[in-house]
Amino acid sequence: MKEAARSAPAEKIFEVADLDHLRFYGQHDQNLTALETLLPVVIRVEGERLHVSGDGEAVARAGRVIDHMLAAVRRGTQVTPDDVALATKSTPNGEAAIPSTLFTTPRGKEIRPRTQGQRAFVESIESRELTIGAGPAGTGKTFLAVVMAVRALRRREVARVILTRPAVEAGEKLGFLPGDVKEKVDPYLRPLYDALGEMLDDQVVGRYLERGIIEVAPLAYMRGRTLADAFIILDEAQNATREQLKMFLTRLGSGSKMVVTGDPTQIDLPPGARSGLLDAHRLFDGVAEIGIVELGTADVVRPALVGKIIQAYDRLSQKRDA
Repeated sequence: MKEAARSAPAEKIFEVADLDHLRFYGQHDQNLTALETLLPVVIRVEGERLHVSGDGEAVARAGRVIDHMLAAVRRGTQVTPDDVALATKSTPNGEAAIPSTLFTTPRGKEIRPRTQGQRAFVESIESRELTIGAGPAGTGKTFLAVVMAVRALRRREVARVILTRPAVEAGEKLGFLPGDVKEKVDPYLRPLYDALGEMLDDQVVGRYLERGIIEVAPLAYMRGRTLADAFIILDEAQNATREQLKMFLTRLGSGSKMVVTGDPTQIDLPPGARSGLLDAHRLFDGVAEIGIVELGTADVVRPALVGKIIQAYDRLSQKRDA
């Protein structure tokens, strides 16, 4: 019965002349290998032609993916196996299945969404004044938010970038750390500095910090301010109380954009304090200007082992809840 349901064998040929072959094929033809792994097709290269053969339906799907790959390369994008996987899962709705590059680092690395969840997160940031992104470690929430902030700054869409986090961590208190206030809070803000270092040369980061074009500060420093013409990111928002999150969100000024990121499974607040991030869906559902994006283990872009670790802890949490 299964054999009867299969469509007839088919072959499709693509002209790949005048393409940057490295951008299209990838190192050691890894993009073609990825496509053959994801779909039951056989791909062979003959000169400037690409032959795709197999079951008719599979060939049609592979053909749509290759069309997206060709379009991306012609836009100047370096296609990766992650892009191939994303295009394979995308529905044919006329939308570019392989996103354009958001930013190119000083080292030449092209940065763009690598999963469906990351794509939804970026699209929400582009189209809304406030985006709340919740998800586990490794889903790229902080990194993509900083990418979008630096891109907005470079495009002169905002005059400054403000990055902030609650100074709360498991098992540590600021008073027990050595040094002055800056030395005490810098360890909590280090992930934001690291993300900036990926985007910009160290000298540029230093110059922007010195001039106040980029500000990295603990959440408490936001109180009483109106943040206009700025791109503002609150990271680790699961460690902001209801009152702190309300204080932060009401700092939004004219011409500004806000992004809030956090992981509801890693709350380090003391007993009795409720995370403001847990109320986001209930409070802001249906507000057009606010995008709420939930990322999951499918969006983890760190090594595959990280995703398995997250899934194991999720199962443990579910058993405890039960």
